[in-house]
Formats: sequence, C-alpha cells, structure tokens
Amino acid sequence: MKRLVRNGTVITGTMRASAMAVEDGAVVALGDDALDWASGWDEVIDLQGGVAIPGFRDGHAHPLSGGMDAVMLSLGGLRSIEEIQSAVRGWAAEHPEQPWIEARGYDPSLLPHGVGDASVLDAAVLDRPVALHSSDHHMMWVNSAALRAAGITAETPEPELGTIVRHGDGSPVGTLLEWDAVALVGRHLPVLDLETRLAGLRAGMAALASHGIVWVQDASVDADTLSVYLAAARAGLLTCRVNLAWRAEPRTWERQRTEFVAARASLREDPATVGRLTGNTVKFFADGVIEGGTGFLLEPYDDAPGCCGLPNWTAGALAEAVRAFDTDGFQIHIHAIGDGGVRMALDAIESAVRHNGTRDRRPVIAHTQLVDPADRARFAELGVIANFEPLWACLDNSMLALTMPRLGPRRSALQYPIASIAALGAPISFGSDWPVSSVSPLQGLAVAVTRQNAQGAPESGWLPEERVPIAQALAAYTAGTAYQAFDHRAGTLAVGAAADFCVLEKDITTMSGREIADVGVVQTYLGGERAGPGDSGD
Repeated sequence: MKRLVRNGTVITGTMRASAMAVEDGAVVALGDDALDWASGWDEVIDLQGGVAIPGFRDGHAHPLSGGMDAVMLSLGGLRSIEEIQSAVRGWAAEHPEQPWIEARGYDPSLLPHGVGDASVLDAAVLDRPVALHSSDHHMMWVNSAALRAAGITAETPEPELGTIVRHGDGSPVGTLLEWDAVALVGRHLPVLDLETRLAGLRAGMAALASHGIVWVQDASVDADTLSVYLAAARAGLLTCRVNLAWRAEPRTWERQRTEFVAARASLREDPATVGRLTGNTVKFFADGVIEGGTGFLLEPYDDAPGCCGLPNWTAGALAEAVRAFDTDGFQIHIHAIGDGGVRMALDAIESAVRHNGTRDRRPVIAHTQLVDPADRARFAELGVIANFEPLWACLDNSMLALTMPRLGPRRSALQYPIASIAALGAPISFGSDWPVSSVSPLQGLAVAVTRQNAQGAPESGWLPEERVPIAQALAAYTAGTAYQAFDHRAGTLAVGAAADFCVLEKDITTMSGREIADVGVVQTYLGGERAGPGDSGD
C-alpha cells in the first residue's frame, strides 16, 4: 500500500517536513520528494493541520493489568476513603454471585501512613472477602473476611519477602506489603479465565493506541500472561508492538532459566508474533516502593529508625542471577526505587559486564527514583539505560503525604535526577508504569519539562534543575525507548524507518509548559496502518 501523509507537519525526530510517503510499512520519502514520489496513492492521510510525530514507545508498563481495570472494579481517581467504601459496596450489591470482591488502584496516600484497616472495609462489605490492590501494586488492603479466608492471624509467621502490618498485639491490621505478604491472600482469589483476560488485553491495546503508543515493554510477565499474549497475537488483537519481560523470582530463578529460554524461542518461531511480540528481557525487582516503606535505602527511613526497607534479593544473589540471564542473552531490566536498590542493581550489572565481557546488552534500571550522587555517573560508565516514569517527578499526593516524610528533606531533594543522569551521558528512556499511573505520554512529558503537579505547582517546578527541554523529553519517549528495544528502524520518521507514528492536534515541540498534557492524540498508525481509535481521553 502506498500512503501519503500531508496537510500538516511531519516531525521526524531530527527535522520537519510538509509530507511523508509510506510504502510497505516504511517511510520512503519526505517533503516535496514525498509529494512527487508516486503518481497515485492507495490512501491519503489528511493531517488537517495537525502534526505527525514518531509514535510514543513506553519503556515500562503493564498493558494486561492496565486493561483489566476496564473489566474489573477500578478505584483509580477516587479521592476519599468514603468514595472507596461506596464503590466497593456498590460493586458487591451489583455482583452478588462473586465470592470475592477484588478491585484495583486505590491511592495509599488517602490512608493514614498508607495503611488501611480491615474494619474500614468491613463497614462496606462484611459477608464476603474484599481484596483491594493499591495503585502501585505493592500493597493489598483487605477486610476481615479476607484475613479469615487466608488464615492470617497474630500467629502467622512474617513472610520472607513481605510484611503483614500488625497491631501492637500482633494481630493483622488489614494491609499487606510486597509479594509474599500479598500472596497470602492472592492465592485464594478466583482465577480469571482466558476470555476475561483477553478482554482486558483488548482494552489495554485500545488504551495504548488512543494515546499514540506503538511499542511497549510489558515489564513483568509469567507463563499465564504469555498464554494471553499468544492468544491475542493469533487473533490479531495486538495493535501495538510488545516486548515481554519474564519475571525472575529470587527462590526459583535457576529453574526459570530454561523456561525463559524456551518461551523466548517459542515467540520467535510463532508466525503470529512476527513484528508484534517478542520476549527478550528478564525483569528483577530489587526492592519495593518508598511510599510503602519497602524501597531499599542506603540509610534508614526517617520515620522508621533502623529500617532500610525490603530488598527482594541479597546483593550476591541478584548479581549471580543477572550474570546467568545475561549469559543466556537476555536484556536485563531491574526495578530499583531506593538508593540501596539502585546501587545493588548497578553492582549486579557491573558484575555481569566483568564476568561475561563486553557486548551490546543495553541493561535497564527502571524508575531510578532515588540515586546516591556517587552512583549517577555509573549509568553512563556501564551503558545502563535509566528508565524514568516522568509523571512521578512532581509533588503529587503520594510524594507529599508518604514519600517525603519517609525520606526527609536531604534525600527528597535527590529524587528523579533525569537531567543530571542524562548530562553525564547515560541513555534515557521514558515509561508510564501504567496502571500504576496514567498511560498518557503527554502527561508525562508535561511533568518532565516543568516538574509541576497537575495543579501547576510549584510555579518554578520541583527541583527545577532536573527539568529537561521538550525535544529531549520527546526523544526519551521515542528514540530513547527505541534504543532500549534494540530497534534501529524505530523512534524516528527518517527515510527507511518504520512508519509507526501518531497524529497530534498541536505541535508540542513549540511548548514548554503544562499545556502539553492537554494536547489530543488524533490517531495512531503502526506500519502506516491505523492502529486503533483516536481520542486520548484518560
């Protein structure tokens, strides 16, 4: 198919053009050359005065989980405990057949110190277990019936990789922190069938397309998740290119090695996945999250003397596992939030480089929230991609109510050092961590260039020295994530590049403020073909 994109502006990533010609999924000409390139066109894409830019590429997200918010009870956007209670109570009344009430996305900053009491949910639903996943997916808030169903009492031993928040007498409060604790309840939740999860992934794909996203790193998958993606690929439902990151577990990673190698091979051999689905990455969780007190810090939390958080691995075990998967040819992708977690991740990658030799490995440290100044230059030295979720780099409710009181002023001023790490020469990529936060790249870009929250505060930006210009921020969400994906044909609209692009209502490259967040995505194209419905309403 020969397509002409015209009547607007095409921003390639390095230049501006008046038109773009596309054939067989690739850019073949720009500007006047595009207008003259063919005598006839199978389709003319009229920009109607809008702007075509390289499609956004999300370097860290969870599309299946995000899509499930459309088919389950979602608590995202609720602004009080009473609203949460009302939503849970209403869902339970509308679904009397469900043995459990499960919901996603509550904001921990609404709760005292981020901790929810079972009695508060008992007031909404008493006769059935209730399990609510927090917006950051590192906590679970449950009612008394759920505690009983899971057998969690004062006598329940503390899990190895998690925390049961307790009263003074040892009885559970109703909040579970991190994987092992959450799993105490999670293993009792009803298993969702394939059709329900496919509906969730279909919704996830629609959301990505509506926000101009053409590639995504699904940052944590297992065998069950793979089955959903394979079914979607074979049914032609993947309207976005996806790379899967297999989640390595501290206790079972050695057994997982052969499983991950086989899964990667199965994707490469399946004709339905060509150009759409890969599985070239392994994901590690170095630590938890600072707002929950589980991010791993080099020094104790200000509000918890003697506690440095909860590392999921010992430093030696993480280094050993990273070396092993690096040997197997996987890209390494490490969730690291606290400065202790970041240092442990950098040490593990350095160990892999030292033991396995030099190669083009492009390891990723995701989130990169708190970085000790002594470690900042190591990103460039080791070739580590610093993946940031720019939307978090502002004074939102979670930052003000939970994170900053736990870090104190000195460490709070070291968070999300985007400009500093980029200035030292490290590759930068952007992501959303959706559904932890909004999937919208435009909202993230607005924060990256202003360091302001949704209310426009502070006027000069929070830690304004870490702001980045719009061109640099846009590159992190396009060319930066293309580099992360090892895709030399992506992230730009130069001649020869894949025709993966989105159309915006306005030219964001001329903007430098919060107005970037309000620009609409008109349409998304993958290989020159329409990828999904427009309308970027969140």
